[in-house]
Amino acid sequence: MVVVIASENKGKIQEFKRILKPLGFDVISKSDAGMNDDILETGSSFEENARIKAMETYKVVNMPVIADDSGLEVLALNGAPGIYSARYSADNGLNATAESNNKKLLKELDGVMDRRARYVCALCFVNSSGKCFSIVETCEGEIANQPEGNGGFGYDPLFKFKGVSFANMSSEEKDAVSHRGKALLTLAKKIGEWK
Repeated sequence: MVVVIASENKGKIQEFKRILKPLGFDVISKSDAGMNDDILETGSSFEENARIKAMETYKVVNMPVIADDSGLEVLALNGAPGIYSARYSADNGLNATAESNNKKLLKELDGVMDRRARYVCALCFVNSSGKCFSIVETCEGEIANQPEGNGGFGYDPLFKFKGVSFANMSSEEKDAVSHRGKALLTLAKKIGEWK
């Protein structure tokens, strides 16, 4: 099955391809499918934003679509950065970088002892008939005191699972425990069962 990923985030698309290809899915980006419009994320939750992105992409490409909205929730920050994870450090609506987001997060947690956090991934799948379902998975961990490792993307250098940052894990190790890895495996199984 060819499925369009409603994203242009290269790190995410690489993860989707790596996890879904062995399960029988050919993954293409939304621009490869002919959609170049930006989609406004106006939802109040990861799940709502994933559904918005999936349905808006489906309207243009008229093919099966998977949309992801994911991010980091830090307990001591009342769940921030949450749905604003990608633009956490943005000023005046300008795009933030992973480096600036990570610096802001470390500054916000300066002197904070409770560093519990979780990654959240909401996926929405739309089939060729326009019917959809959603899945939400999480990965519990903690925020490191400084970046660790050179792999991954986003907050991976700061997010530690059982003492190891995602940026220090191999792709296979990360996929086995990450929020997105778990969500994609659950999604692939559900697609196989879903009519």
